Amino acid sequence: MAKAEETILEIDLKALGHNYTYLRSKIKPETKFMAVVKAYAYGSDALAIAKYLENLGTDYFAVAYVNEGVTLREGGITAPIVVLHPQKVHFKTLIRKNLQPSIYSKAILSDFIATAKELGKTDYPIHLKFNTGLNRLGFSDHELPDIATIIQQQNAVKVIALLSHLAATEDPNEMDFTDLQLKRFDAVCKKADTLFKSNTLKHVLNTSGIINYPHAQYGMVRSGIGLYGYGNEAHIDAELQPVMTLKTIIAQKHTILPGESVGYNRKYKSEHKTVTATLPLGHADGIGRQYGQGKTYVSIHGKAAPIIGNVCMDMIMIDVTDIECEEGDEVIIFGKELTAHEFSKTAQTITYELITGLSQRIKRILKN
Repeated sequence: MAKAEETILEIDLKALGHNYTYLRSKIKPETKFMAVVKAYAYGSDALAIAKYLENLGTDYFAVAYVNEGVTLREGGITAPIVVLHPQKVHFKTLIRKNLQPSIYSKAILSDFIATAKELGKTDYPIHLKFNTGLNRLGFSDHELPDIATIIQQQNAVKVIALLSHLAATEDPNEMDFTDLQLKRFDAVCKKADTLFKSNTLKHVLNTSGIINYPHAQYGMVRSGIGLYGYGNEAHIDAELQPVMTLKTIIAQKHTILPGESVGYNRKYKSEHKTVTATLPLGHADGIGRQYGQGKTYVSIHGKAAPIIGNVCMDMIMIDVTDIECEEGDEVIIFGKELTAHEFSKTAQTITYELITGLSQRIKRILKN
Protein backbone atom coordinates (compact mmCIF):
# COMPACT_ATOMS: atom_id res chain seq x y z
CA MET A 1 0.00 0.00 0.00
CA ALA A 2 1.41 3.37 -1.04
CA LYS A 3 2.06 5.84 1.76
CA ALA A 4 0.67 9.25 0.92
CA GLU A 5 3.08 12.15 0.50
CA GLU A 6 0.36 14.24 -1.10
CA THR A 7 -3.33 13.79 -1.87
CA ILE A 8 -3.73 10.56 -3.85
CA LEU A 9 -6.47 8.18 -4.91
CA GLU A 10 -5.23 4.62 -4.58
CA ILE A 11 -6.92 2.17 -6.95
CA ASP A 12 -6.72 -1.47 -5.86
CA LEU A 13 -6.98 -3.67 -8.96
CA LYS A 14 -6.97 -6.85 -6.88
CA ALA A 15 -10.15 -5.63 -5.15
CA LEU A 16 -11.63 -4.89 -8.57
CA GLY A 17 -10.90 -8.45 -9.64
CA HIS A 18 -12.52 -9.78 -6.47
CA ASN A 19 -15.69 -7.77 -7.12
CA TYR A 20 -15.85 -8.85 -10.76
CA THR A 21 -15.45 -12.51 -9.80
CA TYR A 22 -18.15 -12.21 -7.13
CA LEU A 23 -20.65 -10.59 -9.49
CA ARG A 24 -19.94 -13.09 -12.26
CA SER A 25 -20.57 -15.92 -9.77
CA LYS A 26 -24.17 -14.68 -9.50
CA ILE A 27 -24.96 -15.18 -13.19
CA LYS A 28 -24.96 -18.12 -15.58
CA PRO A 29 -21.66 -18.93 -17.31
CA GLU A 30 -23.16 -18.10 -20.70
CA THR A 31 -24.55 -14.71 -19.61
CA LYS A 32 -22.47 -11.80 -20.89
CA PHE A 33 -21.13 -9.19 -18.49
CA MET A 34 -21.11 -5.46 -19.28
CA ALA A 35 -18.80 -3.36 -17.09
CA VAL A 36 -19.94 0.23 -16.70
CA VAL A 37 -16.90 2.51 -16.77
CA LYS A 38 -18.52 5.89 -17.38
CA ALA A 39 -17.50 8.99 -15.40
CA TYR A 40 -13.81 7.97 -15.28
CA ALA A 41 -14.89 4.51 -14.07
CA TYR A 42 -16.87 6.01 -11.21
CA GLY A 43 -14.13 8.47 -10.34
CA SER A 44 -11.16 6.12 -10.60
CA ASP A 45 -9.27 5.54 -13.90
CA ALA A 46 -11.40 4.33 -16.79
CA LEU A 47 -8.62 3.03 -19.01
CA ALA A 48 -6.76 1.19 -16.24
CA ILE A 49 -10.03 -0.34 -14.99
CA ALA A 50 -11.14 -1.36 -18.49
CA LYS A 51 -7.77 -2.92 -19.37
CA TYR A 52 -7.81 -4.98 -16.19
CA LEU A 53 -11.40 -6.12 -16.70
CA GLU A 54 -10.84 -6.91 -20.38
CA ASN A 55 -8.00 -9.21 -19.35
CA LEU A 56 -10.36 -10.92 -16.91
CA GLY A 57 -12.84 -11.59 -19.72
CA THR A 58 -15.40 -8.79 -19.54
CA ASP A 59 -17.62 -9.05 -22.61
CA TYR A 60 -18.79 -5.46 -23.00
CA PHE A 61 -18.11 -2.00 -21.64
CA ALA A 62 -20.55 0.88 -21.20
CA VAL A 63 -19.88 4.60 -21.11
CA ALA A 64 -22.24 7.57 -20.99
CA TYR A 65 -20.78 9.70 -23.77
CA VAL A 66 -18.84 9.23 -26.97
CA ASN A 67 -15.63 10.93 -25.76
CA GLU A 68 -15.42 8.35 -22.95
CA GLY A 69 -15.60 5.55 -25.50
CA VAL A 70 -12.96 7.23 -27.66
CA THR A 71 -10.57 7.28 -24.69
CA LEU A 72 -11.00 3.52 -24.26
CA ARG A 73 -10.58 2.74 -27.96
CA GLU A 74 -7.48 4.91 -28.29
CA GLY A 75 -6.11 3.26 -25.14
CA GLY A 76 -6.31 -0.17 -26.75
CA ILE A 77 -9.66 -1.57 -25.58
CA THR A 78 -11.02 -3.91 -28.27
CA ALA A 79 -14.20 -5.27 -26.62
CA PRO A 80 -17.58 -3.84 -27.68
CA ILE A 81 -18.34 -0.46 -26.07
CA VAL A 82 -21.91 0.81 -25.71
CA VAL A 83 -22.54 4.56 -25.49
CA LEU A 84 -25.59 4.94 -23.27
CA HIS A 85 -26.40 8.56 -24.11
CA PRO A 86 -24.96 9.43 -27.53
CA GLN A 87 -25.44 12.91 -28.94
CA LYS A 88 -26.12 13.59 -32.64
CA VAL A 89 -23.06 15.85 -32.98
CA HIS A 90 -20.79 12.89 -32.12
CA PHE A 91 -22.37 10.20 -34.32
CA LYS A 92 -19.59 10.22 -36.93
CA THR A 93 -16.91 9.86 -34.26
CA LEU A 94 -18.91 7.07 -32.63
CA ILE A 95 -19.01 5.11 -35.86
CA ARG A 96 -15.38 5.74 -36.78
CA LYS A 97 -14.30 4.46 -33.37
CA ASN A 98 -16.54 1.38 -33.69
CA LEU A 99 -18.73 2.20 -30.68
CA GLN A 100 -22.30 0.94 -30.32
CA PRO A 101 -25.05 3.50 -29.61
CA SER A 102 -28.00 3.08 -27.29
CA ILE A 103 -30.82 4.58 -29.38
CA TYR A 104 -33.73 5.92 -27.33
CA SER A 105 -36.00 7.98 -29.63
CA LYS A 106 -37.25 8.02 -33.22
CA ALA A 107 -35.45 11.29 -33.88
CA ILE A 108 -32.14 9.86 -32.67
CA LEU A 109 -32.76 6.67 -34.65
CA SER A 110 -33.43 8.57 -37.88
CA ASP A 111 -30.40 10.81 -37.39
CA PHE A 112 -28.13 7.85 -36.67
CA ILE A 113 -29.36 5.93 -39.71
CA ALA A 114 -28.66 9.00 -41.87
CA THR A 115 -25.12 9.26 -40.48
CA ALA A 116 -24.47 5.54 -40.98
CA LYS A 117 -25.65 5.81 -44.60
CA GLU A 118 -23.44 8.86 -45.15
CA LEU A 119 -20.44 6.85 -43.96
CA GLY A 120 -21.37 3.90 -46.16
CA LYS A 121 -22.17 1.49 -43.33
CA THR A 122 -24.22 -1.69 -43.61
CA ASP A 123 -25.77 -3.46 -40.59
CA TYR A 124 -24.03 -1.16 -38.10
CA PRO A 125 -24.89 -2.54 -34.62
CA ILE A 126 -27.25 -0.55 -32.40
CA HIS A 127 -29.03 -1.12 -29.09
CA LEU A 128 -32.62 0.09 -28.63
CA LYS A 129 -33.53 1.44 -25.21
CA PHE A 130 -37.09 1.20 -23.88
CA ASN A 131 -38.65 3.15 -21.05
CA THR A 132 -40.32 0.75 -18.60
CA GLY A 133 -40.90 3.18 -15.74
CA LEU A 134 -37.74 5.13 -14.94
CA ASN A 135 -39.08 7.85 -17.25
CA ARG A 136 -35.69 9.19 -18.19
CA LEU A 137 -34.74 7.92 -21.67
CA GLY A 138 -36.26 5.31 -23.95
CA PHE A 139 -38.89 4.39 -26.50
CA SER A 140 -42.44 3.62 -25.40
CA ASP A 141 -43.71 0.14 -26.17
CA HIS A 142 -46.41 1.53 -28.48
CA GLU A 143 -43.67 2.93 -30.75
CA LEU A 144 -42.45 -0.55 -31.65
CA PRO A 145 -44.37 -0.89 -34.94
CA ASP A 146 -43.03 2.46 -36.17
CA ILE A 147 -39.50 1.52 -35.12
CA ALA A 148 -39.78 -1.79 -36.92
CA THR A 149 -40.93 -0.02 -40.09
CA ILE A 150 -37.98 2.38 -39.94
CA ILE A 151 -35.54 -0.49 -39.38
CA GLN A 152 -36.97 -2.64 -42.18
CA GLN A 153 -36.79 0.18 -44.74
CA GLN A 154 -33.01 0.48 -44.58
CA ASN A 155 -29.85 -1.64 -44.20
CA ALA A 156 -27.41 0.87 -42.72
CA VAL A 157 -28.03 -0.26 -39.14
CA LYS A 158 -29.03 -3.49 -37.45
CA VAL A 159 -30.68 -3.91 -34.05
CA ILE A 160 -28.50 -6.31 -32.07
CA ALA A 161 -29.76 -5.61 -28.54
CA LEU A 162 -32.66 -4.31 -26.46
CA LEU A 163 -32.27 -2.71 -23.05
CA SER A 164 -34.07 -0.87 -20.29
CA HIS A 165 -33.08 0.63 -16.94
CA LEU A 166 -34.56 -0.38 -13.59
CA ALA A 167 -35.36 2.25 -10.98
CA ALA A 168 -35.16 0.54 -7.59
CA THR A 169 -33.67 -2.95 -7.61
CA GLU A 170 -32.01 -2.36 -4.21
CA ASP A 171 -35.26 -1.33 -2.46
CA PRO A 172 -37.35 -4.18 -1.01
CA ASN A 173 -40.26 -1.76 -0.69
CA GLU A 174 -40.30 -1.37 -4.47
CA MET A 175 -40.28 -5.04 -5.45
CA ASP A 176 -43.73 -4.76 -7.04
CA PHE A 177 -42.60 -1.84 -9.18
CA THR A 178 -39.43 -3.66 -10.23
CA ASP A 179 -41.49 -6.73 -11.13
CA LEU A 180 -43.76 -4.45 -13.19
CA GLN A 181 -40.76 -3.01 -15.03
CA LEU A 182 -39.46 -6.50 -15.76
CA LYS A 183 -42.86 -7.62 -17.09
CA ARG A 184 -42.99 -4.56 -19.33
CA PHE A 185 -39.49 -5.24 -20.64
CA ASP A 186 -40.28 -8.89 -21.25
CA ALA A 187 -43.35 -7.91 -23.27
CA VAL A 188 -41.30 -5.43 -25.31
CA CYS A 189 -38.66 -8.07 -26.01
CA LYS A 190 -41.15 -10.65 -27.24
CA LYS A 191 -42.93 -8.13 -29.45
CA ALA A 192 -39.66 -6.73 -30.81
CA ASP A 193 -38.23 -10.14 -31.70
CA THR A 194 -41.41 -10.88 -33.65
CA LEU A 195 -41.37 -7.55 -35.48
CA PHE A 196 -37.62 -7.59 -36.21
CA LYS A 197 -37.66 -11.31 -37.05
CA SER A 198 -34.54 -11.81 -34.94
CA ASN A 199 -33.45 -12.92 -31.48
CA THR A 200 -31.62 -9.92 -30.07
CA LEU A 201 -29.36 -9.65 -27.03
CA LYS A 202 -31.21 -8.25 -23.99
CA HIS A 203 -29.86 -6.45 -20.92
CA VAL A 204 -31.73 -4.84 -18.06
CA LEU A 205 -30.14 -5.80 -14.71
CA ASN A 206 -27.81 -3.48 -12.80
CA THR A 207 -25.66 -4.41 -9.77
CA SER A 208 -28.54 -4.81 -7.32
CA GLY A 209 -30.59 -6.49 -10.00
CA ILE A 210 -27.89 -9.12 -10.48
CA ILE A 211 -28.18 -10.01 -6.80
CA ASN A 212 -31.93 -9.62 -6.25
CA TYR A 213 -33.47 -10.53 -9.63
CA PRO A 214 -31.19 -13.17 -11.20
CA HIS A 215 -34.11 -14.71 -13.09
CA ALA A 216 -34.12 -11.60 -15.33
CA GLN A 217 -30.48 -11.74 -16.43
CA TYR A 218 -31.44 -12.43 -20.08
CA GLY A 219 -28.32 -12.56 -22.25
CA MET A 220 -26.29 -9.88 -20.50
CA VAL A 221 -26.13 -7.93 -17.22
CA ARG A 222 -24.61 -4.53 -16.46
CA SER A 223 -22.65 -3.59 -13.38
CA GLY A 224 -21.19 -0.26 -12.34
CA ILE A 225 -21.10 0.55 -8.63
CA GLY A 226 -20.65 -3.09 -7.62
CA LEU A 227 -17.37 -3.35 -9.50
CA TYR A 228 -15.99 -0.52 -7.40
CA GLY A 229 -16.96 -2.15 -4.11
CA TYR A 230 -20.44 -0.93 -3.26
CA GLY A 231 -23.71 -2.76 -3.59
CA ASN A 232 -26.36 -0.37 -2.20
CA GLU A 233 -27.20 -2.98 0.45
CA ALA A 234 -25.24 -3.97 3.55
CA HIS A 235 -25.25 -7.70 2.76
CA ILE A 236 -23.83 -7.03 -0.71
CA ASP A 237 -21.27 -4.55 0.60
CA ALA A 238 -20.02 -7.26 2.94
CA GLU A 239 -19.10 -9.41 -0.08
CA LEU A 240 -17.38 -6.62 -2.00
CA GLN A 241 -14.11 -4.74 -1.54
CA PRO A 242 -13.81 -0.96 -2.03
CA VAL A 243 -11.46 -0.32 -4.94
CA MET A 244 -10.64 3.31 -4.10
CA THR A 245 -8.86 4.77 -1.07
CA LEU A 246 -8.55 8.56 -0.88
CA LYS A 247 -5.51 9.60 1.14
CA THR A 248 -3.80 12.85 2.03
CA ILE A 249 -1.35 14.23 4.61
CA ILE A 250 -1.29 16.73 7.44
CA ALA A 251 0.13 19.92 5.96
CA GLN A 252 0.22 21.96 9.17
CA LYS A 253 -0.95 21.85 12.78
CA HIS A 254 -2.26 24.76 14.87
CA THR A 255 -3.14 25.26 18.51
CA ILE A 256 -6.39 27.20 18.79
CA LEU A 257 -7.18 29.00 22.02
CA PRO A 258 -10.70 29.26 23.52
CA GLY A 259 -12.81 31.75 21.59
CA GLU A 260 -10.70 31.61 18.43
CA SER A 261 -12.21 30.57 15.10
CA VAL A 262 -11.15 28.37 12.23
CA GLY A 263 -11.75 28.94 8.51
CA TYR A 264 -14.03 31.04 6.37
CA ASN A 265 -17.00 32.78 7.99
CA ARG A 266 -15.66 31.67 11.38
CA LYS A 267 -17.98 28.68 11.32
CA TYR A 268 -15.93 26.89 13.97
CA LYS A 269 -15.28 28.63 17.26
CA SER A 270 -13.29 26.81 19.91
CA GLU A 271 -14.77 26.41 23.38
CA HIS A 272 -11.46 25.09 24.73
CA LYS A 273 -7.85 24.74 23.70
CA THR A 274 -7.93 22.76 20.44
CA VAL A 275 -5.28 21.30 18.15
CA THR A 276 -6.21 21.42 14.47
CA ALA A 277 -4.62 20.01 11.35
CA THR A 278 -4.93 21.36 7.82
CA LEU A 279 -5.21 18.89 4.91
CA PRO A 280 -4.39 19.70 1.26
CA LEU A 281 -7.70 18.94 -0.41
CA GLY A 282 -11.09 20.62 -0.51
CA HIS A 283 -14.25 21.17 -2.51
CA ALA A 284 -12.23 21.59 -5.73
CA ASP A 285 -11.25 17.94 -5.21
CA GLY A 286 -14.83 16.75 -4.70
CA ILE A 287 -15.07 16.99 -0.90
CA GLY A 288 -17.84 19.58 -0.75
CA ARG A 289 -18.85 22.04 1.92
CA GLN A 290 -21.61 19.69 3.04
CA TYR A 291 -18.95 17.58 4.75
CA GLY A 292 -17.79 20.36 7.04
CA GLN A 293 -18.86 21.77 10.40
CA GLY A 294 -18.46 18.55 12.34
CA LYS A 295 -20.73 16.37 10.19
CA THR A 296 -17.98 14.13 8.84
CA TYR A 297 -14.72 12.68 10.06
CA VAL A 298 -11.50 11.32 8.57
CA SER A 299 -9.09 8.73 9.95
CA ILE A 300 -5.57 9.26 11.34
CA HIS A 301 -3.75 6.22 12.74
CA GLY A 302 -7.14 4.51 13.00
CA LYS A 303 -8.71 7.32 15.02
CA ALA A 304 -11.58 9.57 13.94
CA ALA A 305 -10.87 13.26 13.41
CA PRO A 306 -13.91 15.46 12.68
CA ILE A 307 -13.84 18.04 9.89
CA ILE A 308 -14.39 21.46 11.49
CA GLY A 309 -15.49 24.78 10.03
CA ASN A 310 -16.22 25.26 6.35
CA VAL A 311 -14.47 23.11 3.77
CA CYS A 312 -12.29 25.40 1.64
CA MET A 313 -11.52 25.09 -2.07
CA ASP A 314 -8.15 23.43 -1.51
CA MET A 315 -8.03 22.76 2.24
CA ILE A 316 -9.88 21.06 5.06
CA MET A 317 -9.32 21.58 8.77
CA ILE A 318 -9.78 18.76 11.26
CA ASP A 319 -9.71 18.43 15.05
CA VAL A 320 -6.75 16.31 16.20
CA THR A 321 -6.73 17.39 19.86
CA ASP A 322 -6.86 13.82 21.13
CA ILE A 323 -4.77 12.19 18.38
CA GLU A 324 -1.01 11.76 18.45
CA CYS A 325 0.05 12.95 15.00
CA GLU A 326 2.60 15.11 13.24
CA GLU A 327 2.82 17.20 10.11
CA GLY A 328 3.35 14.84 7.16
CA ASP A 329 1.35 11.99 8.71
CA GLU A 330 -1.04 10.11 6.45
CA VAL A 331 -4.79 10.77 6.64
CA ILE A 332 -7.46 8.43 5.20
CA ILE A 333 -10.49 10.28 3.85
CA PHE A 334 -12.26 7.07 2.84
CA GLY A 335 -11.28 3.56 1.83
CA LYS A 336 -11.69 0.03 3.13
CA GLU A 337 -12.31 0.83 6.81
CA LEU A 338 -14.03 4.21 6.67
CA THR A 339 -15.87 3.55 3.41
CA ALA A 340 -17.09 6.01 0.81
CA HIS A 341 -20.61 4.86 1.69
CA GLU A 342 -20.15 5.78 5.34
CA PHE A 343 -18.42 9.06 4.47
CA SER A 344 -21.16 10.15 2.05
CA LYS A 345 -23.96 9.24 4.47
CA THR A 346 -22.73 11.85 6.97
CA ALA A 347 -23.67 14.54 4.47
CA GLN A 348 -26.92 12.85 3.43
CA THR A 349 -25.72 12.04 -0.05
CA ILE A 350 -24.79 8.82 -1.85
CA THR A 351 -21.61 6.95 -2.71
CA TYR A 352 -22.10 7.60 -6.43
CA GLU A 353 -22.02 11.38 -5.99
CA LEU A 354 -18.94 11.29 -3.77
CA ILE A 355 -16.70 9.05 -5.86
CA THR A 356 -17.71 10.30 -9.31
CA GLY A 357 -17.13 13.87 -8.13
CA LEU A 358 -13.47 13.33 -7.26
CA SER A 359 -11.36 15.85 -9.15
CA GLN A 360 -9.04 14.73 -11.90
CA ARG A 361 -6.30 16.84 -10.30
CA ILE A 362 -5.97 14.16 -7.61
CA LYS A 363 -3.10 11.82 -8.52
CA ARG A 364 -4.27 8.25 -9.26
CA ILE A 365 -2.01 5.44 -8.02
CA LEU A 366 -2.57 1.86 -9.22
CA LYS A 367 -2.09 -0.93 -6.67
CA ASN A 368 -1.72 -4.66 -7.52
